Amino acid sequence: MVTDYLPLLAQGAGLSLCVMLLSLAVALTLGLINAVIKLFGPRWLRWVSTGYTTLVRGIPELVIMLLLFFGGEMLVNGFLGLLGLGPVRFNTFISGVLAIGIVFGAYYTETFRGAFQTVDRGQLEAAMAYGMRPSQVFRRIMLPQMLSFAIPGINNNWLGLMKASALISILGLEDMVWLAEQAGRATQKPFLFYFLVAMIYMVITALSSWGFSLLARRYALSTSTAARARG
Repeated sequence: MVTDYLPLLAQGAGLSLCVMLLSLAVALTLGLINAVIKLFGPRWLRWVSTGYTTLVRGIPELVIMLLLFFGGEMLVNGFLGLLGLGPVRFNTFISGVLAIGIVFGAYYTETFRGAFQTVDRGQLEAAMAYGMRPSQVFRRIMLPQMLSFAIPGINNNWLGLMKASALISILGLEDMVWLAEQAGRATQKPFLFYFLVAMIYMVITALSSWGFSLLARRYALSTSTAARARG
């Protein structure tokens, strides 16, 4: 019976990985947009961005997930009921991805904001003096150098996001944690299946750390090469 569940567990691992990667894409996008707003946006938008990061970082991921999934569904259905329309059901996968992306978007906002502030201002002033437009300065100078400083923070937040993705099983998504629970109950071997899930997470962590190390070395080499060229 144990071997019968292994293909299902592998399928659940693939679904969990999809949740992680899509949540990461949402979080990076939100983080970059909000970091730019905090640094260069109008005052009212900076207040909105600050409120978002402060509020979200102060609430546990599970609470936000439940609020978006159950609370959001109740609000939407209440509004639809006033319009005489039938109820809708939120998609578990999409709700989980958005919840995790929104939570870690707040953390990535601070990561990117700090990395932007580390970029040498002299280079920006020199680029403007050479006649580059602000959009060119941002795209060619600020963004590449910001990423070199942000890689450690991106890695740390990714590891937190990866672990938080296991909470989606509470919403009923059939990821590897949910499947491990079902398999453990059916076979009376819960430790075995949870141990397999832990090993899968460890493999993802090891591969991620290795990939981010390569990325950090590549950006460090690019930065040092550019510095020597300027010298």
